[in-house]
Amino acid sequence: MQKDKKIVIIGGGLSALTTAYYLSKHNIDSVILEASSRLGGRIQTVKGVLDTPLELGATWFSGIHTHLFSLTEELGLKKYPQFSDGISLFQTKSFEPPQRFFVPESQTPSYRIAGGTQKLIDTLEETLRREQIYLNCKVTDVEEAGDGLLVKTESGKRFTADHVVVCIPPHLAANKISFTPELPKELQSLLPTVQTWMSGAIKFTIEYSEPFWRQEGFSGMLYSHAGIVVEMYDHTNFEETKFGFTGFLNGGAAGYSQEVRKEYALKQLAELLGEKALEPVSYYDKVWTDEYISGGPQMISRPHQNNGHPLLQFGYLNDKLFFSNTETSAEFSGYMEGAVISANNIVERLIK
Repeated sequence: MQKDKKIVIIGGGLSALTTAYYLSKHNIDSVILEASSRLGGRIQTVKGVLDTPLELGATWFSGIHTHLFSLTEELGLKKYPQFSDGISLFQTKSFEPPQRFFVPESQTPSYRIAGGTQKLIDTLEETLRREQIYLNCKVTDVEEAGDGLLVKTESGKRFTADHVVVCIPPHLAANKISFTPELPKELQSLLPTVQTWMSGAIKFTIEYSEPFWRQEGFSGMLYSHAGIVVEMYDHTNFEETKFGFTGFLNGGAAGYSQEVRKEYALKQLAELLGEKALEPVSYYDKVWTDEYISGGPQMISRPHQNNGHPLLQFGYLNDKLFFSNTETSAEFSGYMEGAVISANNIVERLIK
């Protein structure tokens, strides 16, 4: 491929930014078109009142995620193991005491990125030029135009490209983007059925001024079949100077207001960990159903439904259009690792 080839990347999540970064290492230019006002996709770190990095999106990875490990090391990012020392809790019924258990130290622990997962996004962004990135830029159409492709946006901007890489979830692409000429019928049927990871999930995070649970011998790890909090972990920062929890709420709580979700979450934690749980510095949660992740309700009959499907590996519109994100990866789909693998694979095709 020559330097003057034009690559348009639709989406601004991990797969998109990694693709642009790897292309830049081969002196190949690209532009990123992100529909929302921020980069990161399903990675979103917010700062608490005490400046604690708090995760509302993707958080953990492990040593088996070798592509992500290599990328973080290449970018100079620090990683550290998820804290799990102490008493962990498993709540089966609201009217019975929780079961207590200890998690043995693992040879393959889960890791977090120092400063928050957003550091990965921000560091990738820093490797690119400002003019490569367009925010609030919703793509509506991708059309074949001679030897290339024409990308149209809701605001009227147009981009010509030799290749277009669609890095948003396949289900979202099927519902938001019109392709001309039409994609093959079998692909049109497949795209809406590819499960979008995180879609419908409710991630929450709570900031505290002190790690009161650690002081009482608890790990901060909780699993529950009885309360609004169904899964939770200690969220102390790398320097162990800022403290909190992060985890998931029951999906049925999406219909509640954030204040009600906060009330029920704190009540559950106070019953399990003590009254100090009622004194957070800040509380945040996010229901992952907005227009930037979901094209509408999905009927999913099994986990990872159609993730990594063979039809997602091909080029379309005369090998000028590709789909590449964590759901398209045949390995570790739904994980950050899957997003990086997809980026690796697509760049190898584009540089030939």
